[in-house]
Amino acid sequence: MPRTVTEPHRRPTTPAAQPRANRLLAALSAPELALLEPRLETAPLVRGQVLFEPGDDVETTYFPCHRTMASLLIVTRDGREVEAATIGREGAVGGIVSEGHKPAFGRAVVQIGGAALAIPTSRLAAAKAASPRLGDLFSRYADALLAQMMQSVACNALHKAEARACRWLLATHDRAADDIIHLTQESLAEMLGIQRTTVTAVTGALQDRGLIRTRRGRVEILDRPGLERAACECYAAVERHFARLLPEVDI
Repeated sequence: MPRTVTEPHRRPTTPAAQPRANRLLAALSAPELALLEPRLETAPLVRGQVLFEPGDDVETTYFPCHRTMASLLIVTRDGREVEAATIGREGAVGGIVSEGHKPAFGRAVVQIGGAALAIPTSRLAAAKAASPRLGDLFSRYADALLAQMMQSVACNALHKAEARACRWLLATHDRAADDIIHLTQESLAEMLGIQRTTVTAVTGALQDRGLIRTRRGRVEILDRPGLERAACECYAAVERHFARLLPEVDI
């Protein structure tokens, strides 16, 4: 069933949601940031909140801060979801490239709640037009996001569930900046497009090898190097591409 899009309550920026808390915004110079800052507002996001649905006009762009994380999901006709990209404090959700009408192709859902900054997408477009470097930064980010989506397609088609789960946990660990990742097995199954029983078997095997510790609604990363060895090549490929395109935006 389609989820209800909830418009966040917005308020002026707070210490928990300053531009420096989002790496994409932190990479801007003072004059570039000045083009955005007057319209940036705090948007507290909660887990499960839908930021936009397929076909919606993307009127707001969100910049996750600190541990906040969202997923871009492809939604099938029968309501099933598969994650295409993960976005945290290194990037932005919505309205990155297009101008004018901005229909969303997928669904954006908050996976880890917390602070974010929001700006009308029209204002972001105007700022990009006014500043070539700001526009270039967002174009390079869009390229990195596209690369992540393309790699996800290959990963979902070619790699086993355990390797894909390790990739997802590593990417989320990067963005959450914490060894504790708050998610349910059901959520992980949805993100990977696999059965919950498969997730149970995979996380159990990873726990038996001392790589993670699972409890209800959370996964603790115990051995990151081991998790990297168990992951497929996709995690490292996306990270290398991101580092080449956006060296100034360090997760």
